[in-house]
Amino acid sequence: MTDYSVELNNLTKYFGRRLIFNGISFNFTSQNIYGISGPNGSGKSTLVKIIANLNSATKGKVVHKSGEKLIEPEELHNYIGFVSPYLFLYDEFTAEENLIHSSRIRGIHYGKEKADHLFNELNLFDRRNDLVRGYSSGMKQRLKFIFALLHEPQLLIFDEPTSNLDATGKEAVYSIIKNELKNNLVIIASNEETDLSLCGRVIELEQFKS
Repeated sequence: MTDYSVELNNLTKYFGRRLIFNGISFNFTSQNIYGISGPNGSGKSTLVKIIANLNSATKGKVVHKSGEKLIEPEELHNYIGFVSPYLFLYDEFTAEENLIHSSRIRGIHYGKEKADHLFNELNLFDRRNDLVRGYSSGMKQRLKFIFALLHEPQLLIFDEPTSNLDATGKEAVYSIIKNELKNNLVIIASNEETDLSLCGRVIELEQFKS
């Protein structure tokens, strides 16, 4: 069981003169699933990128802690698993080669046993040695979950997690999310009712537009 927390302190984001959201303060804690909701263009992806240190806020700050340890921005990649439709995959590599390459970039050991378990959970085991260029959009989305979970992160951020997935793919993803809830902190950005039904609390971004 982990003790991970994220604190948002008065986050505000502008793109030029356009306000995306204003004054978001919120505390996320482990063993919970939180939702971030709003219509397309409301700032869901922008907010989760700020939480993951992939983008910066115009005002305010984000504080990550593991127990009492303050996590510095340059260390965050060791603690976060991130899934989104816009993440890049190497089409010229196999699925497993993608994972191995990613592990080398992160500077972590490639755990084949863990990877095989995740390939099996996400119904990709028999396709793990196929080039990713031959994957459907749904298969690529499932592979991104393996990327996110391979290093056993304490914080999982899923931006539109069921994008491009069929019913079987969604069922596999929901099972994984519920399992990760037991130990970790999960944040889901989505406007899909079935995604948000997993969440104990939901931030409605339309409430932070003024």
